[in-house]
Amino acid sequence: MSGARVMPTVYIETYGCQMNVADTELMLGHLGSHGYRRTDAPDAADVILLNTCAIRDHAEARVLGRLGELARYKRARPHVKLGVAGCMAQHLRDGLRARAPHVDVLVGPDGYRRLPELLAAPEGDQALALRLDPEETYADLPVARASGVRAWVTAMRGCDRFCTFCIVPYVRGRERSLPGPHLVDEVRRLCDLGVSEIVFLGQTVNAYRDGGWDFAELLARTAEVPGIRRIRFTSPHPAEVSDRLIDVMAGCPAVAPQMHLPVQSGSDRVLARMARDYDTAAYEALVAKLRARVPGLALSTDVIVGFPGEDEADFAATEALLARVRYDSAFLFKYSPREGTRAFRWEDSVPESEKARRLERLIALQEGISAEINRTLLGTEVEVLVEGPARRPAAWMAGKTPQMKTAVFLGPASAGELVRIRVESTTSHTLLGRLAA
Repeated sequence: MSGARVMPTVYIETYGCQMNVADTELMLGHLGSHGYRRTDAPDAADVILLNTCAIRDHAEARVLGRLGELARYKRARPHVKLGVAGCMAQHLRDGLRARAPHVDVLVGPDGYRRLPELLAAPEGDQALALRLDPEETYADLPVARASGVRAWVTAMRGCDRFCTFCIVPYVRGRERSLPGPHLVDEVRRLCDLGVSEIVFLGQTVNAYRDGGWDFAELLARTAEVPGIRRIRFTSPHPAEVSDRLIDVMAGCPAVAPQMHLPVQSGSDRVLARMARDYDTAAYEALVAKLRARVPGLALSTDVIVGFPGEDEADFAATEALLARVRYDSAFLFKYSPREGTRAFRWEDSVPESEKARRLERLIALQEGISAEINRTLLGTEVEVLVEGPARRPAAWMAGKTPQMKTAVFLGPASAGELVRIRVESTTSHTLLGRLAA
């Protein structure tokens, strides 16, 4: 009598953006349908994959260091397959094999369908899937969703914008959208499983198009799904924010009053060099329109300092824009040259020490603004979608407000509940309080 078949195990580490989080769930679902079992322990895995990011050089350096650490599992158990997936695999290609010869599999963002085949390749065979596919959406593949109240749903893949600093169109390909009815059905399935909040993902998510459906239509249709409590999306491009999208945000209670709206710079000269397709006047007019139409709107943004050619006047314009717009939060970065982008050919003219000085100034400015905005909530009641226990203190719970602010409060409460808390103290990043009577 033969023994039971042993299922191979797979371990995936994820680096980078929410798109990579969603792609990891896609890979786990696809491999699960081919007999692989997930493990959270790399020392117990038959397959070890790093799902990677190529946006900044620091992210790639971290992955290369981690590959060196993980190689010990291959030395201990030679049958183990070590692979690199995602944007870094696509970006570095042959150079990655030279720098990490112990890697068995390289698979780019459009090659995940071939993973079972690549992992089954005999030792020594080239296991590569690095061709960009303008038709691939993975709409038919199963997804192994992480448990929780929030689910990431990829609405579109790729990007057609070609901002001069950005590697994404070169490693993720051109824009293509998943079918609208398929996405609404997926949201319906997730609600049936107890998910309360959906986050639609795309590099320029509001460029979504499927036949007669634009992104506003997708949001409006999704908001009608029974059981959906909150809908979010990231990241929209300012030049693609339509009046219809603003109308849907204003008119559909399920669409959260929160938008991540990357500005990148407050200098029109730098924005033109970045090929962002808007100037600061148009951007600030859009912000004014959003705030006038969407009550309680929270805005966050991305800013790059030290872009090639950015002088002190350009930086001062960025500082002034942050002070005028007053974002709830911001992701602030030093410019990182990426080989393959248009800006890579330009002189990286701002010294690292100056980039660091400018970044520190913006961080200090934004921390103060965030703290001031949050202090206005002292004594008010806010709605919180409970996510689970807070890291500390014991017996406290954590969740998010409709504005995506983190709230920590004394329980009891259960994950998935909507509760109201009275805000008793605040920081730049957190609201603290107690359940309202």
